[in-house]
Amino acid sequence: MFRKFAVLALAALTAVVSASAPRADAAPNLLLPDLRQAPPGCAGGSSGELPLCTAWDVCLVIDPAAPNGRCVAPSVAKAVRLRFTSSEENVGDGPLLLYGRRDSTKQANMTVRQALRNGTDGAIPGSYAAAQRATGAYTYYEPALAHQHWHLMNFEHFSLVSRQGKTIVTDRKNGFCLGDRFEVHDADRLANVPGDSGPDADLAETLRENMCRHHEPTVLEVLEGISVGSGDDYKYTVDFQWLDITHVPTGTYDLVNTVNGDRTLLETNYRNNSSSVALSISWPQGMPGADGTIPAAPIIRMMRSCPGQPSCA
Repeated sequence: MFRKFAVLALAALTAVVSASAPRADAAPNLLLPDLRQAPPGCAGGSSGELPLCTAWDVCLVIDPAAPNGRCVAPSVAKAVRLRFTSSEENVGDGPLLLYGRRDSTKQANMTVRQALRNGTDGAIPGSYAAAQRATGAYTYYEPALAHQHWHLMNFEHFSLVSRQGKTIVTDRKNGFCLGDRFEVHDADRLANVPGDSGPDADLAETLRENMCRHHEPTVLEVLEGISVGSGDDYKYTVDFQWLDITHVPTGTYDLVNTVNGDRTLLETNYRNNSSSVALSISWPQGMPGADGTIPAAPIIRMMRSCPGQPSCA
């Protein structure tokens, strides 16, 4: 009798799951986020048009290993960096809401669960325990002076890719503190942008001020997220917001940004998770020599912007 009940229950569950688009682990009444990656070099809130994407520069530094560094003259520089702002936006039906938790301070990392808004009654889970979905993400407290808060790891990555599809340079940045930092340029077309009151408005107020438990390395829980119609940006002056192009030959490349590349976070749409910019690199006085000397800074020209596309060149 028990076996028969179990079989019937499994069949019923399978039918429910099969009918519940857009994802097998999301109930039909849950409102999912949609993470949209802006093209690299575009400031938060930009439409992604190339003339507006001026949030980037070429910076020569003395210490190639430093997370950040003062831009210096070629005569004393040892590395060349292409720095650029990156921006991730939520244009979905519900907020991106993540809770991190650990059992004790003996654990360096927190596991992360994703909370999904109920589209029927408007309820938004208020804790790690109430969040509906386990993820492969985790958070880590970054003690560096410029941060000192909890980072969501591997949320976004960027790279320089050749026209043949070969990755030439990859990023060294992998931690992010998510919050509502700006309004997306097309927020007026989105149905569920938070209003002046209600659970969405309360969450948005929290996320606007969210600093990911700044100066609190001993906490056991942290919240991160982005409301519908908002985005989170990292300006090109931030630590590790660059690619080292010291030894990249003259040529045309794709500068590619990708958010949620491993799809550990549930979304309505993964097709807009990568955006790219086609750029050219040229060395007017030749590439750096074997002794590390840099004759002159390279000339970078942004040629084309491709929002929602992983390749552009």
